[in-house]
Amino acid sequence: MNQTTLKNSIKTSGIGLHTGVAVNLKLKPAPENTGYIFVRTDLDDFEIPASVEYISHCSYATTLLRRGVVLSTCEHLLSALRGANVDNCFIELDNIEIPIMDGSSEIFLDLIERAGTTRQNAPRRFLKILEKIMVEQGDRKMSVEPSDSYEIECLIDFPHPFINRQTFNFTLSNGSFGREIASARTFGFAHEIEMLRKANLTLGGSLENAIVLTPDGMLNENPLRYTDEFVRHKILDIIGDFALLGMPVMGKIKAEKSGHSVHASLMSKLLKNEKAWEIVESV
Repeated sequence: MNQTTLKNSIKTSGIGLHTGVAVNLKLKPAPENTGYIFVRTDLDDFEIPASVEYISHCSYATTLLRRGVVLSTCEHLLSALRGANVDNCFIELDNIEIPIMDGSSEIFLDLIERAGTTRQNAPRRFLKILEKIMVEQGDRKMSVEPSDSYEIECLIDFPHPFINRQTFNFTLSNGSFGREIASARTFGFAHEIEMLRKANLTLGGSLENAIVLTPDGMLNENPLRYTDEFVRHKILDIIGDFALLGMPVMGKIKAEKSGHSVHASLMSKLLKNEKAWEIVESV
């Protein structure tokens, strides 16, 4: 299992979910041991590595900040890259936010598949979990513990007839991301939208890029892609946020009612406890 990068560059465009601004996006091959690096082409190619150390805030999306330059809503694209086993990639964009596309990772995964991937000479590195680490924020809980594979066990619980209590166990291997996770869309509640827009959030949100839930149903005319699409999207977000660790996890993540801020807290606590992990190379 050596590292991989894209075989060819590929580009697309869209709008930001929260800013509503148009953005052009280009994915490009990168050398071994580069990881994922965002490049703001509108700011003299300023680089923001996809790293835990640059997490700025995590209210309704994961936002990175380096030397005053912001990069927002990166989790769905990072999820697609990690899910497709791409280790190294330059991500060029000409605005503040990654485009939301259809609210899932499916279009990004399609782009990666169209660009193709190529094997590099360096071995793939993994963050191997040695000890269980856990965080709690009220009724939100999240932990990571030793495992021989990258596993995620997720539980969500919303008082809504389409959601209620949903659980899903996922192992990242052999194309499972594309089959089980990539097409799960982001979701929100209609009663929250006015509040969010007053806070200058979800300005680019629409029924084309999110599931919008009413008290007893949803505004979208198209059906759910899975009956448990909601918990699958939470796993998509977890994979995207944990891509900020810089390498795949060899461990089991358990999440209960988690969110971006909980993900960030767990990653930070994990990295600070150097006895709880080691970096290993594939053989």
